[in-house]
Amino acid sequence: MPGGLELRSSAFSDGTLIPERHSHGRGNHSPALEWLAVPGGAAELVLVCEDPDAPGGTFTHWVVTGIPTETSGVEEDGSIPGALEGRNDFGEHGWGGPWPPAGDEPHRYFFRLHAVDRPLGLGEDATGGQVRAALAGHVLGTGTLVGRFGR
Repeated sequence: MPGGLELRSSAFSDGTLIPERHSHGRGNHSPALEWLAVPGGAAELVLVCEDPDAPGGTFTHWVVTGIPTETSGVEEDGSIPGALEGRNDFGEHGWGGPWPPAGDEPHRYFFRLHAVDRPLGLGEDATGGQVRAALAGHVLGTGTLVGRFGR
């Protein structure tokens, strides 16, 4: 996948533990995120957070499509004007924080921000799988931030 975008959070650093207040069972507050270096020609930004370590396979925790390219981030529990939060694998719209099985080693949570060359045209019920399919062949750049969480 192309790189270029820089994605970071004031809540945790790349590779470190995600604070409990962001977990599904302890507050479920979406983390603040900020980004830099959106590539020219981008029509839309798309944010996806997934846990590839989930027992049943990759679990989607957050899907946000239609993010305007001029935005530079989102505050904790914030929303982005013009963007749509899709359905996570808990069956809810918006952020569904980490909540791996008790006793598992900490899972990895990949936050990926994609700059795409055309609007994806996905609605508020978009799932992680639908977003991944729509991204194919349209990504101009990607920024990745990985957090960990265990209980």
